[in-house]
Parts: sequence; C-alpha cells; structure tokens
Amino acid sequence: MDLKAQTFRWLSFALSTLILLITFSCSSTENQNQQLPKNQEVWDAEQKLKDLGIVLPEASAPVANYVNAVRSGNLLFLSGKGPGLPDGTFITGKVGQDLTIEEGKEAARMVAINQLAVLKAELGDLNKVKRVVKVLGMVNCGPDFTQQPQVINGFSDLMVEVFGEKGKHARSAVGMNALPMDISVEVELIVEIDDN
Repeated sequence: MDLKAQTFRWLSFALSTLILLITFSCSSTENQNQQLPKNQEVWDAEQKLKDLGIVLPEASAPVANYVNAVRSGNLLFLSGKGPGLPDGTFITGKVGQDLTIEEGKEAARMVAINQLAVLKAELGDLNKVKRVVKVLGMVNCGPDFTQQPQVINGFSDLMVEVFGEKGKHARSAVGMNALPMDISVEVELIVEIDDN
C-alpha cells in the first residue's frame, strides 16, 4: 500500500471518529444509546472474565509519546495496542505469510486481553463499560491478503464474550504493509463509560 492510500485510510478513520464524537455530544440521552435487553443489566464482565479463565496482565506502558487512554465526556479512547505476551515479547510477522489466519486471530485475541487490561487500569472495574462503541483493527499483511475481518474477529469475539450484547461494536478491519516493531495486529478501541 502506498503512502497516499495509507494516509487516506487514516484520514477516513479520523473523520469517522470526529463524526462519532459529534453524534454523541449532540444527541439526546434517549437517542444516544441503542437500548440493550433487560438481562444485560445483571451481566458481570468481571465474573465473565474469571469464567473464561483469563487473568489480565498489568497494562503495558506506552512505547512513545502518547498515553494509553483519553477520556472525553463518557467516551474513553484507547490507543492502539499490539499482541504483547506475558514475557514481554510480541507476536510478530505478516499474517498470510509468516502467520496463518488462525494465528493472526489468536494474536488479535491477545490484543483484546491487553486492551481489557488498559480498561481495568483506567476504570478499576470492567462493569463500568456501558458499551464497546468502535474498534479499528489493523493487520500486518501483504498486498494480496484480504482476510482482515476474520483476523480481527479474534478481538471482537472476546469483547462479546466478556461484555455480552454491550460488547457488540462498529468496526473497521484494514490491512497495513507494516506495523510498529513488526507486530502482527494492532487495535484501537472506543468505549462508552457508565458513571452510575
């Protein structure tokens, strides 16, 4: 992918994020959120995480001049995270060349665990997540690879497993010719926070 195409994709994401912010700040409280089923009121994300046997790592520190998360109103924007492993290494390589689609999907699931760790560090309790709003999944791959959605399902599936209906989100899954440190997957996340 050339620089012009990559710049266009990033600008498109920035524009969609801006539109999302404007929509949330301009709409009335009744119209702001899609109504969730009544049974979601008793959903316990913390317990679900335990039931899945997932122990969250410490949220990793940013690797450059940025922060892990920024809150604006009731929205929490999480910076991109990669598939960091407990030993401090990362899952690296191009999906479709160095990694299979299934291995890429597992890398995306690891990113989900790392983003859950950031949410836990920022909020103290995963039950404060009112809704997973938007996911931007980036897959390190060659120009002929077109299975990015299947790879990012590894991230999305875990969000739904942990948060139930609240975990269903809008999403983009795009291919990148390179990612920092040759990580295989990077995912940005926007969630809505419940202050009650």
